[in-house]
Amino acid sequence: MKFGIDRLVADAELRRPLAGRRVALVAHPASVTADLTHSLDALAACEGITLSAAFGPQHGLKGDKQDNMVETADETDPDYGIPVFSLYGEVRRPTAAMMDSADVFLFDLQDLGCRIYTFVTTLLYMLEAAAESGKAVWVLDRPNPAGRPVEGTTLRAGQESFVGAGPMPMRHGLTLGEMGHWFVAHFGLDVEYRVIGMEGWQPDGPGHGWPQDRVWINPSPNAANVNMARAYAGTVMIEGATVSEGRGTTRPLEILFGAPDIDAKAVLTEMRGFAPEWLAGCAIRECWFEPTFHKHAGTLCHGLMVHAEGPFYDHAAFQPWRLQALAFKAIRRLYPDYDLWRDFPYEYEFDRLAIDVINGGPDLREWVDNPDAAPADLDAIASRDEAAWRDEIAPLLLY
Repeated sequence: MKFGIDRLVADAELRRPLAGRRVALVAHPASVTADLTHSLDALAACEGITLSAAFGPQHGLKGDKQDNMVETADETDPDYGIPVFSLYGEVRRPTAAMMDSADVFLFDLQDLGCRIYTFVTTLLYMLEAAAESGKAVWVLDRPNPAGRPVEGTTLRAGQESFVGAGPMPMRHGLTLGEMGHWFVAHFGLDVEYRVIGMEGWQPDGPGHGWPQDRVWINPSPNAANVNMARAYAGTVMIEGATVSEGRGTTRPLEILFGAPDIDAKAVLTEMRGFAPEWLAGCAIRECWFEPTFHKHAGTLCHGLMVHAEGPFYDHAAFQPWRLQALAFKAIRRLYPDYDLWRDFPYEYEFDRLAIDVINGGPDLREWVDNPDAAPADLDAIASRDEAAWRDEIAPLLLY
């Protein structure tokens, strides 16, 4: 199969509309061709393409920034002498000066298929800036490694943030090319928008979204493999909790929780008793770890690890958002007074609890904290939102 960058590099006819126009690339370390050439180098070698700038999203063009709210500075590319602008530094929205650097902006970011992954919001901000400045945006499309399943409650009005670009569920089921079409339609953007689509991507075929003939490259420092990409729509919510998501270990965000003062085995038993159907499609394994940095650094933690891979994985049955909600609920039921929700600035939001920013509203937190709330209560809200989103995006699917 071919990703968007592979098709653009191989097909002079696809590149023809770029002739005579200044081209900028939005990229990160996973922006590579099939032979692992970085997209910046591949485009620089293409006849008829004039590269005038590059942009890096959160974690930087190099992908070297580890954590949230760790910013990247602008720089100059040493090989091509072009400016490299940071979209996660002094600004997160492209400035007028940044937009003046090119005529066409090629957006080539590997996504994880989750609303909170900030590359989604960066695409919206780029489209809005292009609409204001009369510039063009092309998405060089890449797979959604989590595939087509949709899960989670819709982001509520007034809950927008850098991790919540618009009213979509946590696991949106789209590629970034498709998401761009939704942004244009939903926000009524008057912008020159084009998708260089993939060739041969089968979201329901082998790999369940991630093609088996392509290697995995971290699109951000803690996105280490496909198992993480599948679990992320659930495990990312731990960033809003005091328990560890495994940062400071070699398998971050593949863990439902870890803490020095929680009995993980007891939590798993409680999960199985409270909503056993929400554990389907994966294996859950008791584990121990000692983070080298971040939450509980240097302290032995007892936790649970998700294995949504190999013989344990059922793509249709796996529900990571519900699974993580269940882990929180089990902790709350066993430890009613546990200080579970982390109160700190999260992605430049200072007045809301991080868990609410992450989940696009208070629904999940209120369900966890309500001792009388049953699985059916949260499922009713989420199922309604999921069905509405599937209907809304059906005309936009390209594959």
